[in-house]
Amino acid sequence: MRYLTAGESHGPQLTTIIEGLPSLLPITAELINKELKRRQGGHGRGRRMQIETDTVEILSGVRHGSTLGSPVALVVTNDDWKHWTKIMGAEPLAEDVNPEEIKRQISRPRPGHADLVGGMKYGHRDLRNVLERSSARETTVRVAVGAVAKALLAELGISIVSHVTEIGGIIANPESTAGKSVAEIRAIIEEDACYCADAEASLKMVEAIDEAKKAGDSIGGVVEVIVEGLPAGIGSYVHYDRKLDAKLAAAMLSINAFKGVEFGLGFEMAHRKGSEVHDEIIWSEEDGYTRSSNRLGGLEGGMTTGMPIVVRGVMKPIPTLYKPLQSVDIETKEPFKASVERSDSCAVPAASVVAEHVIAWEIANAVMEHFHSDQLPQLKEQLAAHKQYTKEF
Repeated sequence: MRYLTAGESHGPQLTTIIEGLPSLLPITAELINKELKRRQGGHGRGRRMQIETDTVEILSGVRHGSTLGSPVALVVTNDDWKHWTKIMGAEPLAEDVNPEEIKRQISRPRPGHADLVGGMKYGHRDLRNVLERSSARETTVRVAVGAVAKALLAELGISIVSHVTEIGGIIANPESTAGKSVAEIRAIIEEDACYCADAEASLKMVEAIDEAKKAGDSIGGVVEVIVEGLPAGIGSYVHYDRKLDAKLAAAMLSINAFKGVEFGLGFEMAHRKGSEVHDEIIWSEEDGYTRSSNRLGGLEGGMTTGMPIVVRGVMKPIPTLYKPLQSVDIETKEPFKASVERSDSCAVPAASVVAEHVIAWEIANAVMEHFHSDQLPQLKEQLAAHKQYTKEF
């Protein structure tokens, strides 16, 4: 499977085309909109979340609630476009129009953003041409794509959830999720302001976010994604670019402002001995091969082990600050305080939703690569046969 997104932050719409979905997969706009709403939630979001509510329109590839096997086109309209029609319009400016009055040109790159380097790469003197596309607004349609992927995984008995484990140095108690299923964790975090399973830590996170906002600053954090129901052997040890953990890491780091990723014990492994890291293999007639622990996060040699996948990503504080950092005007070369665009004081809860959906896409894609089925019923049969095979191996 593959997809492509298009659109600018203040353009008329965000668009994506998904190719390779099996036929007969139930899909509705309502299902996707539920996930888009989650992305717009979470404590710490900025004013844009009040300006518009994201909803999707399915333009092709779905008929009467089921996929056809042909490309699926999804569109999310930017409600705020009416205020940006002249500024972001595609048509050339008329000769009698003063560009300075229309384009809202930006010549002051913001530290931590793509502004300066993107301008250098594409030769843009107006840095708005960079920030409009490099904006995290693009993750809206990636969540829509991930919602479709999650629908496919659900049909196959594979479930996924994301939750916040840290914001601004406040760390959730790992016991808050220990022994809980994906469904149980989701029931907790969807009622929480920070999408955190530890209620006590969440209250402190809210306070930290509010303090950062009051100070004109921002804070980052860590999100965790858990995937249950995958059989062993999905992925590959043969080629570097087909290792599933590598694909999941790339997906996590593709999210705006994400700077680190780990699986299972992650960086903690550097402080432990091998006997405290690796998962011993056990077997029973009822379950087949399993592990006595899941320290490696459900992946060995680039392949799934059959244990839950556990992957975490670290999000840096958002670089758009209301007490802006120093920058340099690319036209005058004079120092300036970086320009301020509308922003969030903390987007970690929302980013956890994005993480869930980009991981869901990679998992679904790996499943489709493994079984090569064009129809959902056939895919279910192949997956069931594979599970039985690995159990009896």
